[in-house]
Amino acid sequence: MKKILLANLPTPLQQINFDNKKFLIKRDDLTGVELSGNKVRKLEYILYQAKKEKSDYIFTCGGDQSNHARATVIAASKAGMKTKLFLWGWGTEKSNQDGNLFLCKYFGAEIHYLSYSEYQHVNQIMFDEKKKFERRKLSVYVIPEGGSTVIGINGYFEFVNELKSQINLKRVGGILTAAGTGGTSAGILAGLAAAKINAKVFAVNVLYPNEIIKEKILLLAEAFCRENKIGLNINSDNLIILDGYSMEGYKNISNDKLKLIKKFAHHSGILLDPAYTGKAFYAFRENFLNNNKNHKVIFLHSGGIFGVFNKRREYLSS
Repeated sequence: MKKILLANLPTPLQQINFDNKKFLIKRDDLTGVELSGNKVRKLEYILYQAKKEKSDYIFTCGGDQSNHARATVIAASKAGMKTKLFLWGWGTEKSNQDGNLFLCKYFGAEIHYLSYSEYQHVNQIMFDEKKKFERRKLSVYVIPEGGSTVIGINGYFEFVNELKSQINLKRVGGILTAAGTGGTSAGILAGLAAAKINAKVFAVNVLYPNEIIKEKILLLAEAFCRENKIGLNINSDNLIILDGYSMEGYKNISNDKLKLIKKFAHHSGILLDPAYTGKAFYAFRENFLNNNKNHKVIFLHSGGIFGVFNKRREYLSS
């Protein structure tokens, strides 16, 4: 499928020695600077489609520190489209506009703030607003939360081919990644199946309940295969949800995780974020590094660096 070029690819696959244990880390935090993180791979395909449809505006949604929202605003600006965001948190504009929210504002996004209860109906709100824009003769392309669409997961389907050029995947036991809306995990799952690689996808759940995120990932991977006429079945046994690592809430992070993030940063020079990669690495250490069951599981660093700046106080006090 065609795409626009946004990401700096391929991203490095690096070996890390942490606590006297070696493991591989795929540095998707290095897809760019302003356009850093895993969301950019998805947006290359999604925004190609939006451009093809001659869209004037992109609508998308997320939390006030959404990496996806920030990447969408910057990528859409680069592609010549305006963006309107539907963000949840307070229902009103926050005075301290830091991190991802700062960049969304700086790059000119229009923002509609929603309360958490309003956000439960965000897709309907976006499509109602789309109708209003269309009455003004403005074409709107709506991207669901996280860019986790059948088009978007092309980015992580192709990610598997990129990884194949860096390592013999038949010697890899699995890939571990944080899972918010599940698009990254779904793309990897479909990519591994297409490559006939029987490796596991370990999805560290940070947002939805266990059963919901597993269903989201599997349905999205299966829909991708149908849409692209890829004749294969997704093996649900190859998707392992690692739950219980975001009990403090999506927008929060516990002190024990902050201490691990700091220790890892000081030893590796690599910074992890509070919503996704910090929690995923905590799960990676607990499930693989601490009990010597690495089995060549690759840790996917999916980015999120700008979310750190909204948690400066917590990071410095850990």
